[in-house]
Amino acid sequence: MASAVTGARDAVDFLVDHATTGINTAGEIVVLGWDSTIAAITGILGRTFSWDEFFLQAWFMARVSLLPTILVSVPFGVIVSVQVGGVAGQIGANSFIGAVNAIGVMRQAAPLVAAIMIAGVVGAAVTADLGARTVREEIDALMVMGISPVERLVAPRLVAAVLVGVCLSAVVATTAIMTGYVLVVGSGAVSSGTYLGAFISFGQTLDLVMAVLKSAIFGFIAVMVSAHKGLNARGGPKGVSDAVNQSVVLSVILLALVNVGVTQVYVMLVPQRLV
Repeated sequence: MASAVTGARDAVDFLVDHATTGINTAGEIVVLGWDSTIAAITGILGRTFSWDEFFLQAWFMARVSLLPTILVSVPFGVIVSVQVGGVAGQIGANSFIGAVNAIGVMRQAAPLVAAIMIAGVVGAAVTADLGARTVREEIDALMVMGISPVERLVAPRLVAAVLVGVCLSAVVATTAIMTGYVLVVGSGAVSSGTYLGAFISFGQTLDLVMAVLKSAIFGFIAVMVSAHKGLNARGGPKGVSDAVNQSVVLSVILLALVNVGVTQVYVMLVPQRLV
């Protein structure tokens, strides 16, 4: 009986400790995001922003993520087109394939796929870079010299990730929509005019605005989680490796949750076009 009580108490303590750690981590990420945003804005306005670091990181992020993003977008466009085309054919709504395919990709797939690529490819690199600097005590050296690591290292990466995330979202949307267009029109399911006409009739300017906004938010979240894990890496190379794994997993989970929330708010507040 005593062992059962002890086991239950240990389980409760384990859950409480992990819940406390999770709350503290969330708060630290929010604070880091706020500080990084303020540092980026004040740096750009005050002409103290590290543009060299920004261009270096932006080029690196675009270079390592562009090809994987395109390679993921092509099969994604094929899958969406096949599934949408199959369902539309069964209910006799082939003329709506273009609208469902293109709008679905632009609203949901493009920002999320781009953000996942940012989290998986770019985020891992950011965590590894900052984590290595942390365990080598370079971050402490910057602070001793009176240089803010947030202003010098995190803010340029934040601006670069937001910009690259928006660009990658456009790449995903263009690639997936073109793939669906070639597949659907090439198979003879609908004509080119019908496909494009459905997209134009049901598409809204706010869909594009929401896609850009979601891409920026997702890029912001991914780089903040990665930077936080990198700056808090401990224990040498193994600690850096653990931080990379944690940043990728946590980023993907947060992106999925935020995507659901933003989508629901958009559906509730923005009236959908019927014709």
